Amino acid sequence: MEKTLYIEIEACNRHFYEGTCESLILPTIDGEYGVLPEHEPVVMAINAGEARLKVDGEWKKAFLGEGFAEILPDSVILLVDTAEWEEEIDIRRAEEAMARAQERLRQKQSVFEYHNSKADLARAIARLHVRRH
Repeated sequence: MEKTLYIEIEACNRHFYEGTCESLILPTIDGEYGVLPEHEPVVMAINAGEARLKVDGEWKKAFLGEGFAEILPDSVILLVDTAEWEEEIDIRRAEEAMARAQERLRQKQSVFEYHNSKADLARAIARLHVRRH
């Protein structure tokens, strides 16, 4: 039997996933980060983007918002602000959010508003990427 990891993903609004997987790929501030069973313990920041879980030999894709991951040799706990399976993403809504964020970036804003608009745009683009690929 292939070794597995116990995965728990908690989003602000719901218990997103709990179970096992053979491997996991996470979006981090440094790029994609792969996790296999017996991984070295680490805590890291999660960036908004696509996560992939290999469950029973098949890859499942999800959008994860920003958060943190605690990785241990036999388990991973993810605490993120939002999480959605690929099929839960509403393309029209994500496209509208992207258009709103792009419009806000064209306007003169405070530094705080500018960074919020950039973060909104990044989340919308990541959602569309997960859904379309």
